[in-house]
Amino acid sequence: MAAAASELLTGWCLFGLALLAILIFCWVYVRKYQSRRESEVISTITAIFALAVALISSALLPVDIFLVSYMKNQNGTFKDWADANVSRQIEDTVLYGYYTLYSIILFCVFLWIPFVYFYYEEKEEDDGNTCSQVKTALKYTLGFLTICAVLLLIGAFVPLDIPNKKNSTEWEKVKLLFEEFGSSHGLTALSFSIGSLTVIGMLAAITYTAYGMSALPLNLIKGTTSAAYERLENTEDIEEVEQRMLRIKSKCRDGRPLSSRDRRTVQQLEERLRTLRRRERHLESIEKSWWAKFCEAIRPLKIVWGVFFIVVALLFTVSLFLSNLDKALHSAGFDSGFIILGTNLTNPLNMLLPVLQTVFPLDYILITTIVMYFIFTSMAGIRNMGIWFFWIRLYKIRRGKTRPQALLFLCMILLLIVLHTSYMIYSLAPQYVMYGSQKYLVQSNKTTDGQPGNVTTFVSKDCDADAPEDQCIVTRTYLFLHKFWFFSAVYYFGNWAFIGVFLIGLIVSCCKGKKSVIEGEVDEDDSDMSDDELSVYYR
Repeated sequence: MAAAASELLTGWCLFGLALLAILIFCWVYVRKYQSRRESEVISTITAIFALAVALISSALLPVDIFLVSYMKNQNGTFKDWADANVSRQIEDTVLYGYYTLYSIILFCVFLWIPFVYFYYEEKEEDDGNTCSQVKTALKYTLGFLTICAVLLLIGAFVPLDIPNKKNSTEWEKVKLLFEEFGSSHGLTALSFSIGSLTVIGMLAAITYTAYGMSALPLNLIKGTTSAAYERLENTEDIEEVEQRMLRIKSKCRDGRPLSSRDRRTVQQLEERLRTLRRRERHLESIEKSWWAKFCEAIRPLKIVWGVFFIVVALLFTVSLFLSNLDKALHSAGFDSGFIILGTNLTNPLNMLLPVLQTVFPLDYILITTIVMYFIFTSMAGIRNMGIWFFWIRLYKIRRGKTRPQALLFLCMILLLIVLHTSYMIYSLAPQYVMYGSQKYLVQSNKTTDGQPGNVTTFVSKDCDADAPEDQCIVTRTYLFLHKFWFFSAVYYFGNWAFIGVFLIGLIVSCCKGKKSVIEGEVDEDDSDMSDDELSVYYR
């Protein structure tokens, strides 16, 4: 009993350390990308808090799996301390943790982040009193609250299993809806709302994570162009632009005015020249900085990391493909959300995770690594592509120059992607996410030589969908993911789209050349004042 309590305490201590690491990571990441000139305390705190809540919710997944696995021995029997209602109480604790975190996520997505965003927009457009800005921000935020209310109502008043009674009256049907809502205490509504957000997170993962999984490792392998070489090319471009400007201005030496076409050309060349001179200042700073010399020294390590990341990306893609193929061949079909009972086509991750779980906490570390890998590749995808609304580019994500609105958008996208990560891990290792390493006892009758009749023995078997309900405990994560079958069906098709976008991104990343050493950090629409924001990184 003492040993069990000690190991459980160790598990929760690791979870506590994970929380501390998450908070430090969120603070460093947001501070790294936020604009020094336009930083706002409220937007910074909101971004850190939203990103931390998303990562903490993902950190509950390995805790959930660990707890259900640790309740049973390797021979399939329950441990002494896990008998009676102890297991239910422990799992309920995890369930309440999910409900709390998911409620906070709804609060962030539909109220707090939109309010801070619109408040800052109003602050930029109108320097009036704070009360007016708050009222305007609340007015726009009401639209998000309306969407949230609609999702909650749909989830609450659409029963999962409505009895088919042809003779029931309309009043009886309405009464059934309220009884269904009351019996679930609104938890089904929360599950539906989170499922809807997870679908949006799936679209974000298809757009950003799938591309980032190919762009990040290949950029590490290829590296960047030399700052000295780029500076030489930039100097040649400056000389060429200056000569073109002199040729055009020489036309008016006799006092004649320039034509409208020449004036437009000169204006464009002047803007081009300002951009080139800003590039020259940045390249000169990078060429002299100790950070650039350090990055050049660890170039072999970057190549190793790039190869590792591309191997991991291919491993994920192959595992996801085999899992989806298994569902296509052996699932109960679209109406069941392509839920598969058992595993017919195994994949590398589904084989590896149960093996690692025998040595605590290796599986916990691997799950955490997978989640962080998705986070880093998503960040890489967003940095490379920027934030778009259909064909309109809204914001750029740049180190030390990201506006507060863009930072809020970034953290909301990452929050939604992390929500979808739980289902991605289930797709990669469905059996592990459902039952962990649990086993149960199966009665076996066999005939023994020299003894009349059969001898009844019990053999242990891995938990699956055919196991008795009282012998195998399903994780709370799985119950939350599959409360609505149509979300599972959408995720199934989304996984195929994810694989397709990853392959396209891999081809595009292979065909692209080396990135500039100041890729995306100097644009024509930047002001000269923004040079000061970046200089702190290249001293």
